[in-house]
Amino acid sequence: MLIIIDYGMGNLRSVQKGFERVGCRPVISRDPSQIGQADGIVLPGVGAFRDGMQHLAEYGLIEPIKSHIAKGLPFLGICLGLQMLFEESEEFGCEKGLGVFKGRVVRFPRDMELKVPHMGWNQLQIIRRPPILQDVPPSSFVYFVHSYYVVPEDKAIVAVTSSYGVEFCSMIWQDNIFATQFHPEKSQELGLGILKRFAELCI
Repeated sequence: MLIIIDYGMGNLRSVQKGFERVGCRPVISRDPSQIGQADGIVLPGVGAFRDGMQHLAEYGLIEPIKSHIAKGLPFLGICLGLQMLFEESEEFGCEKGLGVFKGRVVRFPRDMELKVPHMGWNQLQIIRRPPILQDVPPSSFVYFVHSYYVVPEDKAIVAVTSSYGVEFCSMIWQDNIFATQFHPEKSQELGLGILKRFAELCI
């Protein structure tokens, strides 16, 4: 069973429809016991880091997520679902995250000439190729919407970078954990292929 975690934020239906288009039937749930039985989980998200963490705590979802990851089961974070894996975010001061990885979430520089949020299509520079990017050509374009990005302390977990005024981490990968700053569900056929390969890991 593949579960998309519903914590009151994010484009759940878009992610669900993306998986459905590649033949997967994920369940949307915020039930901690059901999430504890999942073969794979997806943590999507759009919005503020602080609100996301507050909602995860309110619904009792922090421990089920950490337990799932600790078991070595497939995990996919999308956008805010990537950022919350880290220790803290500078958004609204200093907000604590899940702490799965050491590192911070920072804003794009305020003095750069490009518009923030970073919104639209941008290229991927693949540093290490995760299984879910198996067939993704170099320099492929995917869709982004974000004002903040992750700065991992351990650079070895960085799988993909992109450039928007600065070079930033656009995907991490460590063992069973995959997380993207971009939105696969909004990235047309290439993005659907990523969702399909993740779903296949959960079988």
